[in-house]
Amino acid sequence: MKAYLHAAAAALLIAPVSMAEAKAQDSTCGEISIAQMGWTSAEVITEVAKFLLEQGYGCKVTLVASDTIAAITSVTENGRPEIVTDLWLNSAGDPYRKLEESGRMVRLASVLDPGGVEGLWIPTSLAEANPELTTIDGILKNPELVGGVFNTCPDGWGCRVVLDNLVKALDFEGHGLKIFSHGSGETLASSIGTAVESSQPWFGYYWTPTVVMGKYPMTRVSLGEHDEAAFADLQEPGTVNPQSSEFPVAPVLTSVTAEFTKSHPAETEFLRHMSFPTDAMSELLAWKEQQGASAQETAVHFLTSRPDQWSSWLNDDARQKLSALIAN
Repeated sequence: MKAYLHAAAAALLIAPVSMAEAKAQDSTCGEISIAQMGWTSAEVITEVAKFLLEQGYGCKVTLVASDTIAAITSVTENGRPEIVTDLWLNSAGDPYRKLEESGRMVRLASVLDPGGVEGLWIPTSLAEANPELTTIDGILKNPELVGGVFNTCPDGWGCRVVLDNLVKALDFEGHGLKIFSHGSGETLASSIGTAVESSQPWFGYYWTPTVVMGKYPMTRVSLGEHDEAAFADLQEPGTVNPQSSEFPVAPVLTSVTAEFTKSHPAETEFLRHMSFPTDAMSELLAWKEQQGASAQETAVHFLTSRPDQWSSWLNDDARQKLSALIAN
């Protein structure tokens, strides 16, 4: 498998182009840049986008190593990179919103659908055996069915403030749930794997897209409706009288400079359609880990196994070019 992936990556993602093709690329799209965020899902997304833009639309794509704030700062100061994908709106905050409000950046799509999902989870096998555990009321009435433990995220993480307040709002300890604080993200993740593989109960916090959620079937526990005001209070340390609220879905965007939408209408339309289901991205990340694959190799796996998905993002001309290339 590794040998195949290396060969496929070389053939698809690092394939040279002829002089005629190079001239066609220069005349149709030219040089463009994409922010390459430092986490795995972003690396996979940008490798997929790079390949499709180069081979389908004739672009010469540069990936610019960055992170959320650095990318926004660079756009503010230099107007580059032109494309920022896997942009977590909750992390981007006011600096990004100011770019949108000033008309300098345009939001094109939710590159993850529905987005980043935080919440409280139990193994799907446990949910199937005990459907009442799919709501927080059911868990509070039956704490023994989840092992009497709530697995919270490590101290110092942003989620910890919300979870500490949520534990207080729902009186977990008063309902017989002990709070177990994990010392690291690794131990939190491994506790899920151990529980699922040994058919043991587990209840706690996690998020997706992640390797863990792609590897192990997990079911989100409903906390009811999302209440914006209540959740804002949950985000404040030591809220006196916190109220329960469901976690909001975190928008994860592809955004481009306003100038790019004018100079590259076809490529803009492609980016408007490029979107990965969050669950499918978790599955890709799990595959990447299991295979020991690079981001490029994972992009190859996606491109060769899911043409039905990415072909729908393209215009007719790009679709024909890519279909011929993948077929060969």
